[in-house]
Amino acid sequence: MQEIGVGMVGYSFMGRAHSNAYRQVPFFYPEVAIKPVMKAICGRTRDAVDAAAKQMGWEEAVYDFDQLLDRDDIGLIDINTPNNVHVAMVIKAAQAGKHIICEKPLGMNVAETEAALKAVREAGVVHMLCHNYRRIPAVWLAKDMIEAGLIGDIYHWRATYLQDWLMDPSAPLFWRCQKEIAGSGALGDLMAHSIDLALWLVGDIDHVCGSWRTFVKQRPKLESTDAGLGGAGSEQMGDVTVDDATVALAQFANGALGTFEATRFAPGHKNSNCFEINGSKGSIRFNLERLNELGYYNAEDPGEEAGFATIIANADCHPFQGLPDGGPRYWPGGHNIGYEHTFINTIYDLLEGIARGESPHPNFEDGVKIQKVLAAVEQSCESANWIQV
Repeated sequence: MQEIGVGMVGYSFMGRAHSNAYRQVPFFYPEVAIKPVMKAICGRTRDAVDAAAKQMGWEEAVYDFDQLLDRDDIGLIDINTPNNVHVAMVIKAAQAGKHIICEKPLGMNVAETEAALKAVREAGVVHMLCHNYRRIPAVWLAKDMIEAGLIGDIYHWRATYLQDWLMDPSAPLFWRCQKEIAGSGALGDLMAHSIDLALWLVGDIDHVCGSWRTFVKQRPKLESTDAGLGGAGSEQMGDVTVDDATVALAQFANGALGTFEATRFAPGHKNSNCFEINGSKGSIRFNLERLNELGYYNAEDPGEEAGFATIIANADCHPFQGLPDGGPRYWPGGHNIGYEHTFINTIYDLLEGIARGESPHPNFEDGVKIQKVLAAVEQSCESANWIQV
C-alpha cells in the first residue's frame, strides 16, 4: 500500500480529533488507497507539543512550521491553528508542494480565502476544508434523499447551532473571543458549519440579513497566550471583540427561504447543530446531538398514521457504513457511531482524493463561497440592511 507522511500543526481539540482519524482510518477503511503515516506534530509550546506527540501517536514533535515543510517524508499538511494564521500556512504549504487539509473557517475574510485558493491552484496540490459534519451518515443520507427528489422542490431551510459553554462571565478571554485572531465569534465558529451544509444541501445563497449581539463585553485576560478556555484568567479584564450570538435570514438562488441562528449562550444546549428542510413532497430534519438519526416526513403518506419517521442511519446500506465486500464498516446496525467517526470518514475521502489527484468537497473553492456568505452576514449585522452575497 502506498503511504503518505503527515505533518500536523496544532495539538488541541481539533488536533486530537484529526490524530485519532489518522490512526483509525486504515483499520476501518482497509481499502484506503494511501495509508497515512503520522510523522510530526508542530506547536509553539515545547512541553505541550511533546506531550501531544506521545499521547496522540506522532513519531516526533517539532516547534517550527517550516520544519514540516522542509521534510521530504511529509506530503500532507494538516492545519489546526487559530484562524488568523490559516491562510499564511496554507500558502507556504502549497508553495512547498504539500497537499493540505485545513480546519474551518479557511480564512479571516474573502480576500484571504481567495489568496489561499489561488495558491493551491497554482501549486496543483490537493486541498480540503474540514467541515466534518457533511460526512455524518445521516447527513449524507439527507443529501441522497434530496437528490432523489424525495422532498421535492425545497421551500424552507432553517438551521440552529446552539451551545452554552461560554456563558460564564468569568471564563477567560481566550483567542476565540478576540476578533483579530478568530475573525468572528458564533458567526464563524458555529454558523459557518450551518452555511456549509445549506450550500451543499439546498444551493447558493443570494441575499442575507443578519443581526448579532455580544452579551458579555469583557472577560479576564489569560495569564498565558497559549492557554485555551481552561487556562487561568488574570484579574485584568479585556474586551470581547466578537459576537456571542448571530441570527440571519437568507434568500436562496432556487427561491427557498432560510433562517440561521448560532449562539454560545443557549443554556442546556451542548452541541445542538440542527437543520430542517421543507419541500413540496416532504421534510427532513437532523440534530447533531442525535447524530445517528434522520427525521423524514413524506407528505404523500395518507391517513392518521402520517408523521415523521426516524431513520437510524447506521445500517450497512447507509453512507459510509458498509464495506465494499459487504458487512459493517464500523459496527452492526443499531450500534451507534459517534463524533470521531465523522473525521475518520473525512480523512478517508481526503486520502482517496490525493490518490486520484482530486480535491474532495468541501475544498477551498467551497471555503471561498462560505466566506462570502459569512462576510455578507457580517456586513448586514453592521449596516442593518439586506446584503447581496
